[in-house]
Amino acid sequence: MNKLTYLCFLAVILGANSASAPFITPCKAGDNACYVASAQAAVPFIAVGIPELGIKSLDPMEFDVIKGDQGGLSLTFKDTAVTGMKGCNVDGVKHDLSKGKQSVTIRCTVELNGNYKLDGQLLVLPIKGEGKYKINIRDIVIKASTALSTVDGDDGKKHWNIDNWHFTHQTKTGATFKFENLFNGNKVLAGPVEDFVNTNWREVMHEIAPPIVHAIVARVVEAVSALYKAVPAEELFIA
Repeated sequence: MNKLTYLCFLAVILGANSASAPFITPCKAGDNACYVASAQAAVPFIAVGIPELGIKSLDPMEFDVIKGDQGGLSLTFKDTAVTGMKGCNVDGVKHDLSKGKQSVTIRCTVELNGNYKLDGQLLVLPIKGEGKYKINIRDIVIKASTALSTVDGDDGKKHWNIDNWHFTHQTKTGATFKFENLFNGNKVLAGPVEDFVNTNWREVMHEIAPPIVHAIVARVVEAVSALYKAVPAEELFIA
């Protein structure tokens, strides 16, 4: 994932006094409590997308294809829709202008729907199938960190630019998985696998979630980058 999470939360975390982004509340540098409050208030605005700022919808968030190869398991998710992002909670924000670093921690409950193809080994069981899928993830905590530089914008003003980013994630409460047509609809083979993946959801998340979370975070970073390109750095904080 090279440079979270929006998560819209990321851009919003700064607080801003901007005519272009009036939904962002001004915060003084170093006021982390203000960053969190401002970010939380702005999440629902950014989540639905702001076309005039080049910010695409994050709820729903749509992906044509997400692919991964996790320890012998080949997975492909197509035509995926992710919902629930506008209900994310901002648990923490840090912003250090002097070091050009930002970090944001968010907690979300989301649902993914689309088409899947799985083939290989999922933990201790073989798995194979292709069809519709649904994944519900409750209280996934994502911490995203970014490195910033300042560049000249087309408007002649200084703008922030995300140079790189990384993230970590952990599911706190639980996850449920529904994969239709496992083993070509063979219930004898599919039943034990379905029971296994939902009983061992934490371990299954480690195998299946990384490419999904990476795709979500990348889309969030894209949204934050668009915001930074549209809004001068001088409008994104109170000196």
